[in-house]
Amino acid sequence: MSKLASERKVFRDLQSLEDANSRFWAAYQERIQAVEKIALERSLSRVLAEDVFSGIDVPGFDRAAMDGFAVTAANTFGADEQHPVKLKVVAEVEAGDSAGYAASAGEALEIATGAPMPKGTDAVVMVEYTKRNESEVLVYRPVSPGENVTGAGSDIMTGELLLRKSERITPREVGLLAAIGLSQVSVFRKPRVAIFSSGNELIKPGDSLKFAKIYDINGPAVSAAVAECGGEPEFLGILPDNYSAVKDSLDSALGDADIAISSGSTSSGPGDLFYRVVNDLGEPGVIVHGLTLKPGKPALLGIVRGKPIFGLPGYPTSALMIFHMLVAPIIRKLANAPEVTPVKVSAVSPMKFFKARGRRELLPVQLITQPHGGLIAYPMQSGSGAVSSFSMADGFADLPETQEYVDEGERMEIQLFGRELTPASLVVIGSHCVGIDIAFSMLKERDREFLGRTINVGSVGGFHAVKHGEADMAGVHLQDESSGEYNLPFLSTYGLKESAVLVRGYDREQGLIVKHGNPKKVREIRDLLREDVRFINRNKGSGTRLLIDRHLTMLASSLGTDLDSVSMKIHGYGYEVKSHSAVAAAVKNDRADVGFGIRTVAEVPGLDFIKLDDEKYDFLIGEDRMGKKPVQAFVNLLGSEEFSTALRTRAPGLTTNQQSGTILSQP
Repeated sequence: MSKLASERKVFRDLQSLEDANSRFWAAYQERIQAVEKIALERSLSRVLAEDVFSGIDVPGFDRAAMDGFAVTAANTFGADEQHPVKLKVVAEVEAGDSAGYAASAGEALEIATGAPMPKGTDAVVMVEYTKRNESEVLVYRPVSPGENVTGAGSDIMTGELLLRKSERITPREVGLLAAIGLSQVSVFRKPRVAIFSSGNELIKPGDSLKFAKIYDINGPAVSAAVAECGGEPEFLGILPDNYSAVKDSLDSALGDADIAISSGSTSSGPGDLFYRVVNDLGEPGVIVHGLTLKPGKPALLGIVRGKPIFGLPGYPTSALMIFHMLVAPIIRKLANAPEVTPVKVSAVSPMKFFKARGRRELLPVQLITQPHGGLIAYPMQSGSGAVSSFSMADGFADLPETQEYVDEGERMEIQLFGRELTPASLVVIGSHCVGIDIAFSMLKERDREFLGRTINVGSVGGFHAVKHGEADMAGVHLQDESSGEYNLPFLSTYGLKESAVLVRGYDREQGLIVKHGNPKKVREIRDLLREDVRFINRNKGSGTRLLIDRHLTMLASSLGTDLDSVSMKIHGYGYEVKSHSAVAAAVKNDRADVGFGIRTVAEVPGLDFIKLDDEKYDFLIGEDRMGKKPVQAFVNLLGSEEFSTALRTRAPGLTTNQQSGTILSQP
């Protein structure tokens, strides 16, 4: 048995959130805390003087979302309990490992959650569906390409507008700033709270980002949350996955602090050792380890020397949600701060989605105010490893263990993260583009009260959102296969010809993204069929995927075959990512030789771009929204010279045209 497998801890005594709280107070003898005030960092509750854009992709590499085995998905097809697939295990990869592992046909690598995906692999088989035998592993369940993998750039894209000028910083925004390497936070002291982050993969915000490393989000974010609760946080650094280092640091911190909090190293992997340290430091040690909750299953509560110790999960959304639900009320009570009564609102789901089976789930949502006054709750299902799931959410739905899914139109009770909900001035749901962010920032300059919101669901999702009255407008770029025309034909397809307006937006250059210098000499779509070329595809339903398949259909026709036959010959066609930036990141990090996307995301990281198309990126607007002042301001901006100049200077490959801002069709 491997070291990774033998050192895993299995959660057997999971507690509900309520039982965990009861166990803690039954074991804790409350102390009176001194009241002081010091500054640790300087951004919390401050007003931003400028827009903040991401200079990196988060994450910057494809990483495992589960403990298990990294494989080529095709090698597992047909596996079941009676006929397992046998693969050779060639290495073991842990989080933060930058050794550059690779796999060939018939090979697998044992991998820990958060570890970088090795070359030659495109999926992770969960450890529960495998059996390790020395240098081999038996796989009892097939996986599809991308399964249990968090794609590069799937959370935050390079150049993405994260925070806008004049916004007030809260703990959620602090986490978002930390994710891109900024390190400022303001705090106010009451109970002294020692805070650690744990993990070999973490580096301090502000340091140079290296492959397989990520900025420490939880340290700054948890520190901000403690300050908001009335505590005095003291961040004591990033701990390595080393028992002695963790024990010595925690032991020392408890000498001065009233409370200790660590994030990471609480789960069931071999590097997760925090629970052992807490037990070894003194009685009673660990009170609770493991919750019947998603996100936040591996959370820990302990008491050592009469002082509370909290172990938060490493993933940002999990860590911040557990802090919000369990840790914050305890700190407020110890700080003699007033209790916070949750503000709850009612909202309906715009779609059907499934939740975690058998576990209570706290699902972050974005709330959209409708003209009639009702609310729609868009679930943020990008995963507990995505800081945006928490930082960009308005609140969360508390879904019980017995519920298996939420139906379209089902009403949910939403608990707000703040005391009130600030409605957006303009809601754009559809295909994302940095041009929208540029337009929003310009509208904010003109009107400080302007608040724009984007929800990225793809062009097809945008048509549906406008049809159902969920959005003010949608960014769309669908090309009709028969006519070659963009967007207009789809008004009839989706039954919007009598109820929506299409406004011309701007042109986007689409094409092939390759490494600098184009070492594989890729020149055209036909080159994707070469044996030595690895492709990275876009997700089904996106406008770019439709464009890719249109090119491949034309290629297939010239070869006297069909799309399915051509796609089967393309190495990587089945491996999909959800953004242009993720495509560029895959090429940059040598997980693919070529991808398809817009020029903007290629030029920022220094990749080469081979133009194939000029596409029309337009805006679909419900007729009943055309009278809104923010909608009119947006449409007028599209046709302005000011916007044209902004695109040329800030977004290579995006250009306005003579029709920008004009209405192409109306009921």
